[in-house]
Amino acid sequence: MDNSQSDMTPAYGIEVLNPYPIGRTPGLISGGTWAILTQLSVSGASWSHTFDEVPVSLSENLTGALELRLLRDGHESPYPEAKSALGRFWRCGPHRAKFIAKTVWNLKENLEKLGSDLTIRAGALETVIRSVIGKLREKQFKVGAVWMVEEEGDEEKQDEAALAEVCSKAGIDLRVWLDEKYFIDDRDTKLACPQDLPDVYTTYRKLMEPLREKPRPVLATPQQGSLPSRIEQSDTVDRADPFEVPSSYEKLEEVLLAPLKIGLPEVPPFPEGAISAHPFEGGEDNAQKRLQDLIKSGHANTYKDSRNGLLGPEFSTKLSAYLAQGCITARQVHEALLAFEDGTSESFAGTEGYGEGENEGTKTIRFELLWRDYMRLCTKKFKSRLFYQSGFRDNYSCKWKSSKPKKATQDRSQSNGEIDKTLKRLFAGTTGMGLIDASQRELLYTGYTSNRARQNVASFLAKHLNIDWRYGAEWYEMLLVDYDVNSNWANWQYVAGVGNDPRGEARIFNPVKQAFEYDKEGAYVKCWVPEVRGLEKLENVFQAWTTAEEDRDRLGLAGLEMVEHPIKKIDFVVEGKPKTPRRPFNRRRGRGRGGGGGAANGCGCGCGCPNGQRLPAAVPQRQVREVQPSYGSAGNFVQYDDTNGNSRSNGLRGGRGANGGGYRSGGGYGGGRADYRSSGGYRGGRGGGGPWQHNGWALPHRPIQQWPRPMATHR
Repeated sequence: MDNSQSDMTPAYGIEVLNPYPIGRTPGLISGGTWAILTQLSVSGASWSHTFDEVPVSLSENLTGALELRLLRDGHESPYPEAKSALGRFWRCGPHRAKFIAKTVWNLKENLEKLGSDLTIRAGALETVIRSVIGKLREKQFKVGAVWMVEEEGDEEKQDEAALAEVCSKAGIDLRVWLDEKYFIDDRDTKLACPQDLPDVYTTYRKLMEPLREKPRPVLATPQQGSLPSRIEQSDTVDRADPFEVPSSYEKLEEVLLAPLKIGLPEVPPFPEGAISAHPFEGGEDNAQKRLQDLIKSGHANTYKDSRNGLLGPEFSTKLSAYLAQGCITARQVHEALLAFEDGTSESFAGTEGYGEGENEGTKTIRFELLWRDYMRLCTKKFKSRLFYQSGFRDNYSCKWKSSKPKKATQDRSQSNGEIDKTLKRLFAGTTGMGLIDASQRELLYTGYTSNRARQNVASFLAKHLNIDWRYGAEWYEMLLVDYDVNSNWANWQYVAGVGNDPRGEARIFNPVKQAFEYDKEGAYVKCWVPEVRGLEKLENVFQAWTTAEEDRDRLGLAGLEMVEHPIKKIDFVVEGKPKTPRRPFNRRRGRGRGGGGGAANGCGCGCGCPNGQRLPAAVPQRQVREVQPSYGSAGNFVQYDDTNGNSRSNGLRGGRGANGGGYRSGGGYGGGRADYRSSGGYRGGRGGGGPWQHNGWALPHRPIQQWPRPMATHR
């Protein structure tokens, strides 16, 4: 879609608004003086406008609302509703519809400046192409070929196959091009076939490094007059076509956003004072402006440290929507970073770090651009398994709840109605879990929420509620302004434990702990969940059910479902993990390295003793390399690889103490993607016949085999 990317830039084009659920991502089809751009992946019936008023019910039967607006008098739509398979959500919501409309119109304007044009059509891809070819031939035009950019999604492949059949029957060529909008060209990955792609991102990243040297140069922008001139629309439009697209942007936006309001039965009002973290409009021009501002402001330099932010437009690049729609390419982002790092663009001269080479911020941006590449290559490798409940792993061990009896893989502990109600509360942001509710309301009203918040919501749905993760993926497909088929579905798999996360099911986000770490003042939750703005204690802000009765009455919280009946309660103590029946003490965070085993008849102080021996790995799903301690040593040295592939060494694990030796927690361990930290320390050495000791708690002696195994660590 970016008209500076290729020598196959459209000379004249038709934008196909695809009103049935085939094709989730943009594809460029061009031929001779023709280009047909399938940009929208959903029915017009899926577009709505919820910016100024509360949406109504998702369950309403709003058949073909937009199609009725686009339909010519006396025509009926030939297409079914564009709804998702599981949750029956619209395939595209208001935020992305508006963003795409702006993007398409900006492309049209830029082509007109070059002396060319873009025509917008509504219909199924193969139907529109067949009609255009027929009309051109009627007008004595010669159609040389159809060009199309390759996409990896399952439905995109169906589009490609259908178009190939149309071209074959018409006796013209179909040429499929590699997609130019990604970071590293497929031909430079040195992967002989898709099956050679490593199943772990870290392995792939190491194959591609150094990332700064890998991307190909961007292609030149077409010059004025270099493209063939426009052709009259009357030469391409079949009057039998049931759809008619407006000729002005204002009317187009009105048609796209006005007719359909979708939502939930009960949606909280838009919070007073809340501001979108994604105020950016679609289009190539806006994409380039955002990229320039990102670097000039210095925010690219601080990206590594700020990317886990929650509030404001500057904590992340905000380029994802532009990348998803092809308004800008990853290679253009890389080239702008090079100009800043190498000091070759005067426009960045006033920015700190200019001409000083790659820094941690710009390096991390490239890291994330490669992650987008990797998600697409995973789709290329695993194909339709992107949408399977069992995921890339073919993991059938997870037992999922579903409001659809045939989709559930778990004992029916909840009725279909209960699960459906839980989902509606989750999507409306009334679960009672502050971080989750804030993220869901922000998503509903703005089409955007941070990566950190998305991970927490996905983990909450899949691993705390045990509900089929695909409900969440479909909901995000509808609402996200930056939706990308590969990134959305593969990342949901990753967090749900059925994708290519090496830790799989063991990675669980604790949304309360995460809120304390990333929303330290509670500003994000208070911004989007105004009901809790009067609360002072963060534990109440993050879980309103913990609020004292008198405070509930005083602040008007009494009777609110999210306060009185939260979907999930998580016992959490700021200083450490809470007591449980299996662990009758508060396990504190590790503070320094673990000591050795306790001395004979000692207190477990970690001074080391004879008869030392190593224990089983405390976290069996991590890659652990242990050095066997000698008897009498202070314990064994533990080294492991985190999920980024970085070798880390933390903590001396105590050797076995003699009789009476104590049990003591050692230091914490670190590592993993997104600055992983555990909540507790490594085990100390095993004591002998005396009492166990843990942070001052004297516990009855029992053999090590009976001591509780570590549970999946909450992140």
